[in-house]
Amino acid sequence: MLFGSDQKIVFIGDSITDCGRRDVFAPYGNGYVSLVRALLLARYPDLGLSFVNRGIGGDTVRNLAERWEEDVIAEQPDWLSVKIGINDVWRAFGDSASEAVPLPEYEATLRALLDDARERTGARLILVTPYVIELDRTEPMRAAMDEFGAVVDRIAGEYRAVLVRTQAAFDAALEHTPATDWAEDRVHPALPGHAVIALAFLRAVGFAL
Repeated sequence: MLFGSDQKIVFIGDSITDCGRRDVFAPYGNGYVSLVRALLLARYPDLGLSFVNRGIGGDTVRNLAERWEEDVIAEQPDWLSVKIGINDVWRAFGDSASEAVPLPEYEATLRALLDDARERTGARLILVTPYVIELDRTEPMRAAMDEFGAVVDRIAGEYRAVLVRTQAAFDAALEHTPATDWAEDRVHPALPGHAVIALAFLRAVGFAL
């Protein structure tokens, strides 16, 4: 398992990370962050791990840049998990197309933020691919999401970050079940869908029963 004693893990991202952490499910939300935290604490109580959720619903990478200083740098994490990109893509397919983030801007902004975090906190990185719960790779939103996911994959390799392959995890689930079993809108999962993300995360960091 990659985490060490007394380490702090900060999660930052959009609504999938947020999951009510600023409201009725404060401070960890009721999604994958909460599941990851609970299972790590239960399995490794000796490590004294601490967790911070800094997800905000609706965020794109632009929004992360606006709050990076307060929500990442000030926290001085040992590990930083970044899950962003769904809204950057999704906005292009709705009535807020002007708020969509072009792929080159997404990559440049994400790289700048990660560089800043590494330089100023020394945090090790965990990058979580954006996803859409759709098996048809030719479907326009899925095709666009795969391009953003490929950027995250490439950056993870260059930065020697842990890569959490959430799109691949949902693809495996979709071989047996319809998308509506996981999320009505293909994006915001019910608890079993959050468990898919949590399991992908835990496998990536070397969790063992």
